[in-house]
Amino acid sequence: MKILELLINGLSIGGTYAMIALGYTMVYGIAKMLNFAHGDVIMVGGYTMFVMMSLMGNPILALLCATVLCVVLGVTIEKLAYKPLRGASPLAVLITAIGVSYLLQSTAQMIFGSSPKMVNLISMKPINIGALRIEGYVVVTLVASVIIMTILTLFIKYTRIGRAMVAVSEDKGAAQLMGINANAIITLTFAIGSALAAFAGFFMLVKSPSLSNTMGAMPGIKAFTAAVIGGIGSIPGAMLGGILIGVVEAFSLSVESIAPYTDAIEFLILIIILLVRPSGILGKKRREKV
Repeated sequence: MKILELLINGLSIGGTYAMIALGYTMVYGIAKMLNFAHGDVIMVGGYTMFVMMSLMGNPILALLCATVLCVVLGVTIEKLAYKPLRGASPLAVLITAIGVSYLLQSTAQMIFGSSPKMVNLISMKPINIGALRIEGYVVVTLVASVIIMTILTLFIKYTRIGRAMVAVSEDKGAAQLMGINANAIITLTFAIGSALAAFAGFFMLVKSPSLSNTMGAMPGIKAFTAAVIGGIGSIPGAMLGGILIGVVEAFSLSVESIAPYTDAIEFLILIIILLVRPSGILGKKRREKV
């Protein structure tokens, strides 16, 4: 039963990482850039929920407000910081993304201070199934993750906009010749990724109600690791990578002797997978046209 509890907990953690990783992988797959400020969008969503809970005390409204603000923030970042750099070197885009990340962290610290804030969103009782005991937030996070990722997969596969996203990711020039507005698709991608970041922030705060200006930094790095493990640019790969990282983290933390080295183990898995399969588990090798 202990192993089953750890597995379910790992799947819950992995679902949160997968939501964040989807933002990374969608932006890279379509815009061919790494948005390292993505983790800090989670932090902005967290502080939004903190403010809204202080004003209204309703977690659903707090989540909705955080989602709207994160979407607006993501689109604004894309318009002001990344769109002018289309066609620029990857290094210039990377440095800009890191600058945006530190800007968001510093702004949050100036507004809310450096001391952690406590955000009590919802409290759920453990669920007992025979000898199996599962925390309520674990079940909610796992179910919500499955629903969100299923909806996103169906959206990409069966809607006109989703197929346009796939077309832009495969060949941006050809997609534009077919009448697809690539700039609008990239903006929409940032909006979807930012909305997912808000949901991820919600579940992170349900699990651990402590909020700081760096709350999205390490989860963002781990989610990026998950995206790379699964195959950067692959939506199923981001989901698989997130689940893998989450399960490894849950089992590692359960063993006292290796718990302090959990982060190192996760990044070691990244190194091993990239040595064996540089494109990631579900990644595709891309041929550069000359």
